Amino acid sequence: MASEFTNKDTYQINFDPRDYLDIYYGAESGMLVHDGFLQFVLRKLAQTFSSGKVKGDLLIDIGPGPAIYQELSACEAFKEIIAADYTEQNRQYFEKWLKNEPGLFDWTPMVKTVCDLEGKSGQLTEKQEKLRRTVKQVVKCDVTKSHPMDPLVLPKADCVLTFGCLECACSDLDSYQNALKNLSSLLKIGGHIVISEVLGCTSFICGKKRFSCLTLDEAFMKKAITETGFVIEDLEVIHREYNKDQFDMCDYTSSIFLVARKVKEI
Repeated sequence: MASEFTNKDTYQINFDPRDYLDIYYGAESGMLVHDGFLQFVLRKLAQTFSSGKVKGDLLIDIGPGPAIYQELSACEAFKEIIAADYTEQNRQYFEKWLKNEPGLFDWTPMVKTVCDLEGKSGQLTEKQEKLRRTVKQVVKCDVTKSHPMDPLVLPKADCVLTFGCLECACSDLDSYQNALKNLSSLLKIGGHIVISEVLGCTSFICGKKRFSCLTLDEAFMKKAITETGFVIEDLEVIHREYNKDQFDMCDYTSSIFLVARKVKEI
């Protein structure tokens, strides 16, 4: 199912945020709900941000697209979150959620799961309002640039969070490692990077368009992270059961979640 590398312009023109959310996160039929990915990462995020080890003033979420689930636990550990995405329509959709506009994708099932994981069952409204208060900016970024937030100048962050972004933005493994270096430049020494990626993937479908995905494996991820000046503090991989219809949509074979602490500049 390998496809030609999907460039930035194609995302800007063809990526539909609502189609993406419905296909992958819909409560009834969302692929990442049914194959276990979402439950896995929500559990890991709740553990990470309730541990007291990953916290601080500023977290930058790189490449959230139109999704907010990855920030639901993070907003309890950081005073400020900045959401940074390349694609204009994703930023607009995210901002609509922050404004609580009607008719948007319903995150209620995921919010309920997070509240339950954190021992805050029933506090769905409070959780969403906490996140809305904590996200201070939605800005443009480009992970392929040595200064991803340019021209915006930010203080060094305590944490960079990136889920399912770099494998879409990078055409090869060298580009991926360079992107990690670019993200590291946003972090303080001692700060953390929290990453989740799908492994073994070549492409995914959104609407009527197939988008490329850089094929990653666990060994490369460990090597890339450590060679970028980080020490891995947590790493877990879960494997995905084969389902033809779901693999036709997105052919990843496993998911990785890792937390690493920056110990030096590269």
